[in-house]
Amino acid sequence: MEEKNNNLNSIPTRDEIGEQYKWDFNLIYKTSDDWEHDYKIVSEKIGEYKSFKGKILKSADNLLDLFQLDEEIGIKLDRLYLFASMKKDTDLANSDYNALSQRVRDLVSRVGSLRAFIKPELLAGDQDIIAEYLHILPELKKYTHYFDNLFREKPHTLSERDEEVLALTSEFSGTAYEAFSVLSNADLDFPVVKDERSNDFKLSHARYFSALYSPDRDYRERAYKGYYKSFVQYASTFAALLKGNIKKNSFFASIRNYSSTREASLHSNNIPLSVYDNLINTASDNLSPMHRWLKLRKKILGTETYKPFDMYVPLFCSENDKKYTFEEARTMMMNAFAPLGTDYLAAVELAFDNRRIDVFETKGKRSGAYSSGTAYGVEPFILLNWTGLLNDVFTLAHELGHNMHSYYTTKNQPYIYADYTIFLAEVASTLNENLLLNYLINNTNDKAEKLELLEKYMNDVTATFFRQIMFAEYEKTIYGYSEGGTPLTVDLLSSEFGKVYEKYTGPAMTMTDEEYYTWARIPHFYYSFYVYQYATGFAASEAIMNKILDEGAPAIKLYLEFLSSGSSAYSLDLLRKAGVDMEKRDPIIAVVEKMNSTLNMIEDLI
Repeated sequence: MEEKNNNLNSIPTRDEIGEQYKWDFNLIYKTSDDWEHDYKIVSEKIGEYKSFKGKILKSADNLLDLFQLDEEIGIKLDRLYLFASMKKDTDLANSDYNALSQRVRDLVSRVGSLRAFIKPELLAGDQDIIAEYLHILPELKKYTHYFDNLFREKPHTLSERDEEVLALTSEFSGTAYEAFSVLSNADLDFPVVKDERSNDFKLSHARYFSALYSPDRDYRERAYKGYYKSFVQYASTFAALLKGNIKKNSFFASIRNYSSTREASLHSNNIPLSVYDNLINTASDNLSPMHRWLKLRKKILGTETYKPFDMYVPLFCSENDKKYTFEEARTMMMNAFAPLGTDYLAAVELAFDNRRIDVFETKGKRSGAYSSGTAYGVEPFILLNWTGLLNDVFTLAHELGHNMHSYYTTKNQPYIYADYTIFLAEVASTLNENLLLNYLINNTNDKAEKLELLEKYMNDVTATFFRQIMFAEYEKTIYGYSEGGTPLTVDLLSSEFGKVYEKYTGPAMTMTDEEYYTWARIPHFYYSFYVYQYATGFAASEAIMNKILDEGAPAIKLYLEFLSSGSSAYSLDLLRKAGVDMEKRDPIIAVVEKMNSTLNMIEDLI
């Protein structure tokens, strides 16, 4: 038995779950006294930062001593934070866990304040002297890339006084997004609509998205119109908030000597604007499979028109509503990931065997799923809320991708590079999902099940690739207007969204009045040129997977080296070493070609 609690109407406590399905906190700290011991050490050690202020570059030894202090504190602080945050996530109502988490958050804040001088002081230093230090002290050589990355920021770094003033703006610079979030998630009063059985149904964000999967088209339309009504009603407010956020981002970009907000946003990961433009241009030249997919959906649904609220309703539902045990999912992972080789499989086995996965929902446990990322010297953990649905199996594959990226990175990199950029974050997770999907498609003879899986791929590529590129193009357009001096009115924001939506969805789609206002509800538009990375990550993972399946051992070696590289080089360079060049059209074209071949398979089966 996986769970001791057999009452399906109640959520079990942690005591009712077998130990093998719960995190082993001993992998982080054996006892609470050990946690307190490290907490005390860090609390005392952070005072040593003061002795370096104004003296970091006095000598090579001083520079090394600072880095060693920073690393010692950082490693312990990461471990303290990991333990406390994971404890809290097992029971959000536990006051002791909340207190522990707050203590370490306060400590993180104190450390951040005390070490805030380091970066400005290094940037103000003589690069030739630093280069000499890196040459004469072998222990400093590993920091070469760190300094190369740091000094990219020098042209965009202001005087000490100006930086202090800008730092003060952090208290209010996020106000536009906070107001958007409060308005969207708390203040909007969504209407009541009739559900499939003509019962009153109070809409919410979650209930709206659930309604879009209903086979009842009239209900989908009622939910869609009701949901958007609230956004249309407050469109002027949403426009003011988005405009304010864009103006804020443009101000920071301008004052830091960037030509645009887009350049500033991409500069953080050393991504040239050409990557962004290549993504949009190549996708724009190859929209035919997207248009073909929506035309096919319309045909299968048999509706006279095809509208935005028809995008999510499943076309193919197999009779098999099978639920999977966690043990079955483990076997599926090992089979699906077999193309990645024995070393990768052994690393995945360790995640299961060492109790690094917290599997089932329990009272008070955090919802959703995540991989804990990197805490140096500690193998990463995974949180799940397992119900046994196929979606849970894919979530496990996804989080294992992140987990293995962190695992290989911390095993092979020094602390300074034991992380990875957002630009790379979704490559490993998406690759694992695609391997699982590939495995399931190739190992079923059930026509309905195969169609369902093929549809899942089409939905994934639509949502993660084309839709995100559409958002990226829209974001580029509206920032262009704003930074060119054109006011961002409701009419302009809506008409420009309508243009890109119609472009990407094609002639099969009948536009609705409501869809023009989609810009008002997308939180990612407040993140500043973030969404394109979902599409580049999807394309890169597809390209790497294809190389692994086609070439075997040589491609596996390159992929494991990629996973092991952390942030030791720039993101584009790491992908190139793995065999993917995101400055070229090839990875994007490959996604388009796979979409076409998947459509061919669907059409052959129906």
